Amino acid sequence: MSEGQLDSVEALLEEARLMAWMPSPVERLRLREAAGLSRAQVAAAVGVGRQTVANWESGETDPQPPGRGKYLKLLKGLAEIHPASSPEAAGPHTPDEPPTPQPLPSARELPPTAFRPDGLVAQGDPEPCIRCGVVTPFKATDGRSLHPGAMCQPLADTPRAATPVVAQVPALAAPVQPSPTPARVPSRPQRRAQSSARAQAETNTLITGAVHEELERAEGDADVALQALVKRAIPDVMRLFEETRATARYQYTAYPSLPDILHKPSKREPDQIWEARPNFHHPHYSLKAAGDVQVTALDANAAYLSALKCWLPIGKLEHHAGSDGVDAKRSGVHLITPAPWNHPHLPDPLGDREEPGALWITDATLRLLLRLSGPKYGLIEAPTVHESWTSGATENFLDALRKVLAAARETALAEDDSIAEGYVKAMYSKFISTMGESIHNREIQRPDWMHIIHSQAYANLWGKAYKAHQAGLEVIAMMGTDELHVVGDWRQVFTEGRGLTQMKVKHSDAKASGEYTVGRVAR
Repeated sequence: MSEGQLDSVEALLEEARLMAWMPSPVERLRLREAAGLSRAQVAAAVGVGRQTVANWESGETDPQPPGRGKYLKLLKGLAEIHPASSPEAAGPHTPDEPPTPQPLPSARELPPTAFRPDGLVAQGDPEPCIRCGVVTPFKATDGRSLHPGAMCQPLADTPRAATPVVAQVPALAAPVQPSPTPARVPSRPQRRAQSSARAQAETNTLITGAVHEELERAEGDADVALQALVKRAIPDVMRLFEETRATARYQYTAYPSLPDILHKPSKREPDQIWEARPNFHHPHYSLKAAGDVQVTALDANAAYLSALKCWLPIGKLEHHAGSDGVDAKRSGVHLITPAPWNHPHLPDPLGDREEPGALWITDATLRLLLRLSGPKYGLIEAPTVHESWTSGATENFLDALRKVLAAARETALAEDDSIAEGYVKAMYSKFISTMGESIHNREIQRPDWMHIIHSQAYANLWGKAYKAHQAGLEVIAMMGTDELHVVGDWRQVFTEGRGLTQMKVKHSDAKASGEYTVGRVAR
């Protein structure tokens, strides 16, 4: 046997030994915390994402190649430095050898709050919260007490339990009794404000710190600094995404098995999901026709950032026949046959589609079609749904991320900071574009999300076109995610500005003023 073959055999044997030694999820968490390592450090060392390490420690998934070998080797080394002393890791203990409690995690490394299958927070015996010390019956996924949803009280105005947070309580000890003085619980708006303020502070620190760091490296060259920030936008936005998920209610599936319809047939062939991208031009007006009809090209600000507010499936997609998969609390993709669109003066909500017949669309497009078929609009017949791939969904899954990025964008605009503005834009645009089948983002693979967010941006633009039409403006063109051309006093309909809900005149090399003329054609 050659030397190379012997090396291969030894490698296989080494991995088999490590696999046979595979520690439990509780022990994986203990070893990392005992060594004072963050999930981000472990993830970088073994070549996986931080969420993957979190899944391994919670028991949601088991270590898999290519990171498994390095991860197990790291755990093996940590186990030699920090021998097991907890009952979960070392097995049953004798009465004269009580289990030794482990150090508490830092605030950033706290486990997520546990939720039962019915969506309610898991509860148990009241004990001091491992974050703030206030007695609570709510539990984290590992059984330790933890306030859900970032509801911990500020230290200055919150009465604490008699037992300090760092007190070492044996695992089998009697439950700690609540403090006789009840903690003052803030109202829901106060809790939301506190959570939002904390998230905003962390976001500002992340963004301003990154901008200053790259400016310093570039010796003040703004263009070079922005190029560097764009290159690091993906890992930075994923870090921010995980920060906003720290106290989130919904546990999502980052790498679900996907139906064939969500896989691209090949690199050269288009996606099989129709996102309803618009390319509308009013049939009664033309640039080539002589005339003096004044048109203004408008630009919807940060269209993809606004589209993060949409219904996203949070689990593995399940197949449904007929209309069984159509549910207000589910989301995914649907095979439909649409009804004809008989309003040439308005953009087709299905976009510029050339081939008739059935097609796969996203939940965002289906919701728009169903609204337009309802009594409020009455513009179209409801589509026929043939089959669906859907999962339980929420409209607020990415809302925390959207809010902190929107606030950072608003701050950058107020301070005329083009570098921070470009950096924020790169973060949300790359976050969306790489969450599909991309080699540039290893932490998440949800092409269904990507298609839904794209479609939501197009649906949002359609809503602006309809608003303009209802106000008496003539819609001349609607293209892409953000371009709307109208005839009439658009400032009476939309607020001018660069805010998320505002519109501004679109400038280009061809139309520096954002205005041009068209002529009428025969009807």
